[in-house]
Amino acid sequence: MTASERRNFYHLVLDITWFGVALVTTTRFLSVYAIRLNASPITLGWLTALPAIVLLISSSFGGWWRRKFKDTGQAIFLPALGFRFAYFLLALTPFLPERWQPLWLILAVTLPAIPQGIGGVIFVVLMREAVDSSRITQLVSSRALMMNIALALSALLCGIWLENAPFPLNYQIMFLFAFLATLISLIHVKRVKPIVNTGVPQQPIHWRTLFQSAGMRKVAWITTLTHVTFFSVFPLVPLYLVDDLSATEGFIALFGLVELAGGALVATMTGRIAAKIGVQSMVGYGMMFTAIAVWGIVLSPTLHATLIAAGLLGAAWSAVTIGLFGVMTETAPAGESTAYATLYTQTIGLATFIGPMIGSVLAEADVNLGWVLLGGGVLRLIAGVVILPRLHAKQQMVVSSATR
Repeated sequence: MTASERRNFYHLVLDITWFGVALVTTTRFLSVYAIRLNASPITLGWLTALPAIVLLISSSFGGWWRRKFKDTGQAIFLPALGFRFAYFLLALTPFLPERWQPLWLILAVTLPAIPQGIGGVIFVVLMREAVDSSRITQLVSSRALMMNIALALSALLCGIWLENAPFPLNYQIMFLFAFLATLISLIHVKRVKPIVNTGVPQQPIHWRTLFQSAGMRKVAWITTLTHVTFFSVFPLVPLYLVDDLSATEGFIALFGLVELAGGALVATMTGRIAAKIGVQSMVGYGMMFTAIAVWGIVLSPTLHATLIAAGLLGAAWSAVTIGLFGVMTETAPAGESTAYATLYTQTIGLATFIGPMIGSVLAEADVNLGWVLLGGGVLRLIAGVVILPRLHAKQQMVVSSATR
């Protein structure tokens, strides 16, 4: 690894570490905050779904934005800054009338999804340009490991803070601290200097042209299956823990800690797993284990027994996300990185919009929440089985670089 690669590697890992400190406030506690504000199941679904559809639309402008700048490092700054203001907007929630506060939570995470969609496309390209292609899986695994560690420690500290500080000041200060952490992560992003030239996108590539590639079609359908089925019940897990099992913020923090510890552990092994069975198989088996995890949450005899399922859930989803990124980066030709990253981001956005509405609509219709979660597990299991390559098929896109 050259000195420039090493510096980029270092800053990209620190970027996600600091961002992980902030991310836990939305991934673990935003839904609980909404529940405390008497949000309905459909509101919880919109908290995940609406930003996703906005991200889907705004990511279409990623290539257009990139062409306005000399390099990817310059292009990423403003979108990345705009996205980080979500945490500041969330901190303003207590200043609004109570009846408007759940709606404000949705707006606070939806409006910053506009720059997030643009920045997400550019950031995928920036990672490809920051290190040699042989280091991509190592970089993604290292980022996943440090993000999970940061998320776990932050979840623990935030849980303690939320349990002991008065409501709603506790959430307000937490979101302000998260905003400051994201600004530190942005400093590290700004210090990444591209060393691999993937080319400036000259003209947008029509999606029909992209789908002429068998590799891109595979990435699209695998990404769609994983995200629709995973997020079909994802927003409802905190609601089940709080309403059905009487979980507090402290337990939600512990649940997140165990889940993230599982993700961090698996992140250290994904390179070896992918090298042995292939990234597509890793994604398929990962989805099957996310099904077992959500079933474990519903069938647990006590609240604390759900922690076993939490660890399994974190490990399985970590394997899925790392595998998906590996498939995408190895599929995209160097000259079409932005176009492939755009379609990849849009696929995630569309699937993440559709998925949460499935379970939320059922829960809003007074279907028993436990049965909704069990059904979501069935969908995840089916997705995993479908994604697994045929036993007689030759494994493709094996990530061997991580074992070098």
